[in-house]
Amino acid sequence: MIKIKYFPNFQNEERWLEHMAAQGYKLTRHNSLLTLVYRFVSASPEQVSIKIDYRTFKSQIDFQDYCSLFEDSGWFHVAGTKDSGNQYFRRVNANSNEDIFSNATSRAERYKRLSNNALGLCFFFVPLIYVGFMLLNLEGFLNPQGLWFTPGLWDSEINLRWWFAFLFEMPFALMRGYAAPIMILISSVSTLFYLYVSIISRKVYKEMLNRSEF
Repeated sequence: MIKIKYFPNFQNEERWLEHMAAQGYKLTRHNSLLTLVYRFVSASPEQVSIKIDYRTFKSQIDFQDYCSLFEDSGWFHVAGTKDSGNQYFRRVNANSNEDIFSNATSRAERYKRLSNNALGLCFFFVPLIYVGFMLLNLEGFLNPQGLWFTPGLWDSEINLRWWFAFLFEMPFALMRGYAAPIMILISSVSTLFYLYVSIISRKVYKEMLNRSEF
């Protein structure tokens, strides 16, 4: 089963995943590209504690050592990769007050890491918007037939040979005419989304630090 959701707060996400486990849905994968897509498999309903960290790693060995450290404490890694950022841990029959973080500061630091990574992704997508505008072919919108380069195609009789030439070149014509607008759209949406994630995560980080000082 696939669920599409976005949580600006890790704690709310943890509670939702615990509720899903209690309903008999076990998390197996989380697509962190847009931090929206969750994959579940049917399982026996369980009362589990779910905790989320946010970290990326330079090597697979560092990532494995990280997972082993938590496993030694009874927290088992269920989703996330060395590059994904979001790391999901579960523990069966855990007390609701048990945590994977030793203090409030380390709990808040994950939001800072998320904010920094999201901001970095903004800077990745912004140049793609510029490239998309550079490649934009406005003539393709005004004269779509001009996207087909087959000589005499539009003056030929429509028959089997015509359809073969038309369909054969259609993917290339669509790429010439509409790849740039699609690139602009996807890059713009991604930039705005990651900018939002960065701002919200930074705000939560500061709020948690302020609370921990009192």
